[in-house]
Amino acid sequence: MREFKLILTQHRWFTFLCSLTLLWVILAMIAPLFAPHDPLATNFAKVLQPASSEYPLGTDQLGRCVLSRILYGARTSLLLTFMMIGIVFVLGVTIGVIAGFARGLTDTVLMRLSDTLMAFPGLIFAIAVVGMLGPGLFNTVIALAVVWWAKYARLARSLVISLQQREYVAAAAFSGARKIQIITRTILPNMLSPLIVMAMMDVGGMMLSISGLSFLGLGAQPPEPEWGAMLNEGRRYLQTAPWLLIYPGLAIFCTVIIFNLLGDSLRDVLDPKKKAA
Repeated sequence: MREFKLILTQHRWFTFLCSLTLLWVILAMIAPLFAPHDPLATNFAKVLQPASSEYPLGTDQLGRCVLSRILYGARTSLLLTFMMIGIVFVLGVTIGVIAGFARGLTDTVLMRLSDTLMAFPGLIFAIAVVGMLGPGLFNTVIALAVVWWAKYARLARSLVISLQQREYVAAAAFSGARKIQIITRTILPNMLSPLIVMAMMDVGGMMLSISGLSFLGLGAQPPEPEWGAMLNEGRRYLQTAPWLLIYPGLAIFCTVIIFNLLGDSLRDVLDPKKKAA
């Protein structure tokens, strides 16, 4: 706890970004308390109205409150992104650790599989998977997880192989510790930092991928409020109601920028060279 407080004191930019991210996540989770209207309620008497006191960000083509849909869409987008981060992180690290410890044929098969997945453009491969599974938010997460785990597996494997050469790992093995104990107590705690930094820096990219699939009609389905789907619905009204594109686009842009800056700042905080300096 004392080390964490010291980090927050020394890295004020990181502290600011953490606070901003936490505030945005909390706002998304308690969206019903701030949303002025039901995001699914239609009102054809107030279609495509500009910003007003009743509708701060205007209404869409069905008379729904854009602000309410953006707030609820934040919850959907963030929840899906964090869910995908968790799936990819656990799956990739598990496969990487198995490959790094087993070596031989197991290592070869798993790494060739990851090479095959990484050889394809990620979004194109995800579109193919969603096309086979069918459109929907859950299928979108599964499709993107199938693509993204490979890079985590390769990093985890390289870290395992590198850490196996350290003296404290050899000492644990000579003391009679089993492999599972060496992995969980010695290796995993020392390999989490670069993996966490990678996961944090991937949040923006994963959110863009989810929004991209929803924009193509393969992710969130109407009337589900989701930023990518909102962009898809509003693109035909670019000239008559540009706020249908501007506000969801700004929400995606600001969220991606915040998480990218947070990941970059976290990398600086956890950099052992800078700690030593």
